[in-house]
Amino acid sequence: MGVYEKEELGFTVLSVIFLLATPSHECSIPPNTNLSQEWIQAITPAQVEQRSCRRYALDLVVNASRYGLKPGLVNTTGSEVSLQTLPLEECNDGWRYSQQYYNSTVVTEFGMVCADQWKQPLSSLIFFAGGLLGCFVCGQLSDRLGRRPVLLGSLLLQTVFSGGLAFAPSWPVFMAFFFMVGFGQASCYIVAFVLGTELLTGGTRVLFSALGLPFCFVFGSMLSPYIAYVLPNWRHLSSAMVASTIACLPFWWMIPESPRWLLSQGHKEDAEKIILSIALENQVEAPANIFCQDKLDKNFSAEKSVNSASFFDLLRTRNVRHITALLWICWLCVHLSYYGLSFITSGLYGNPFLNYFLASAIELPAYLFSWLAAARCPRRVAFVMFGVLGSVSLLLIVFTTNTYPKITLSLVLLGKFGVLAGLSSMYIHTGELFPTIIRNTAMSSCAMLGRVGASLSPYIQHLDVVSPSLPWLVVASLSLLSVLLLFFLPETFKEPLPDAIEQMAKPHSFSLIFRCCSSSKENTDRKLVSVSTVSPVPEVLSTRL
Repeated sequence: MGVYEKEELGFTVLSVIFLLATPSHECSIPPNTNLSQEWIQAITPAQVEQRSCRRYALDLVVNASRYGLKPGLVNTTGSEVSLQTLPLEECNDGWRYSQQYYNSTVVTEFGMVCADQWKQPLSSLIFFAGGLLGCFVCGQLSDRLGRRPVLLGSLLLQTVFSGGLAFAPSWPVFMAFFFMVGFGQASCYIVAFVLGTELLTGGTRVLFSALGLPFCFVFGSMLSPYIAYVLPNWRHLSSAMVASTIACLPFWWMIPESPRWLLSQGHKEDAEKIILSIALENQVEAPANIFCQDKLDKNFSAEKSVNSASFFDLLRTRNVRHITALLWICWLCVHLSYYGLSFITSGLYGNPFLNYFLASAIELPAYLFSWLAAARCPRRVAFVMFGVLGSVSLLLIVFTTNTYPKITLSLVLLGKFGVLAGLSSMYIHTGELFPTIIRNTAMSSCAMLGRVGASLSPYIQHLDVVSPSLPWLVVASLSLLSVLLLFFLPETFKEPLPDAIEQMAKPHSFSLIFRCCSSSKENTDRKLVSVSTVSPVPEVLSTRL
């Protein structure tokens, strides 16, 4: 079910770009004005920055047309009217929208242009803000109630409110439903990732995290422009979002609860039943004594039980606090860069559906190379390698903007390749850094900061009013900043998953940052310690579920 959910999430998340697309538009002219064809063509200013939201005063234009006068330029005759002498007014009769690519979008139906243009990026922000709250709430619920019930609840929530979108009668109602869709979408994403991480071990876990789920997300993203092209009405596109979530429900019964979470709760018998059933399905003989009590006591100490674990455990100790702070900033920067790229790409020259398809298709090799790197390279090395590639490619766009569109598109694709491959590596790294009792809370808190970045990303596209190169400079700088920060995190390559906070590794070379303001004793405490742990979950989970 996880891979099907991932495909549905890829379709849902990035359908936002098509739901909130803004077609080219100009002021509408009432049909009963009886304007001549010359005046209909001339009533909007020739300047691109004005013609979408301004027109020449309609009453003056109607009088000129009635008396047989023609629109003219500066040098006019007695039978012409100089357009430069006519005052401008707002589009008091609405707008005419181009239907070259869209029959109807949320923007065109609710008039979110010109004076109300601020509503368009705000709608995207509300969607991602719902995801931020979903990460915060459902992350902690998942660590307390279990992965499986929170996953189902989030999926049902997303299904109900996605259906409500198609019948939203006004923009405020649409915003409320859109917020809840984002809430359920983000919750499904994080819980499914953590559940797969805890169910699987070794190379199978890396394959699932770095290739299986991301590939399905990409297929969903690549499906978005096709569905948006076939269904150019935004209400029909919303209905397609409902169908994609409903398609996931039959696979619900195939997903077990996380044995690691059950053990952390003290439900040893339930965890044994799940592992025995998986071993039977995989035709593998389970050991007679699945769980060694000594190892359980060591990995899930009573000193820090899951019932007392909470969001504040991420900030309580210095070691965890430093790792958490670094990851929060990295997730914020990378997601702001990734989603900013997605919105900027939609405004590139050419067919928006083709541009978006190419930008989604480049994610396939990105995830493939990310998986190969995760299987063979240290986590930090992989992230730095991909992050630098993405940052340099995006910086080069500054020299090609508005001059070489084909080269710009190629650099955008290469930049997105690097940013996304680095993002995939960061997901794996984050899941391996934190122990079982707070893993979902930690992942969800990082996803919260990612959602903050995603919420701000629609505004990056609007920075081009200052300079066409500014959006590219912003996304490139953010990607480069995440590379510099993630370098200080501890390495987790080929290390067992920690189950207790005491088993977490300490940041590599992190004392270099705080040496000037720390005592010698604190510097000693920050040295890397190697914790030898044995995973309580047997290797029968490494094969087919």
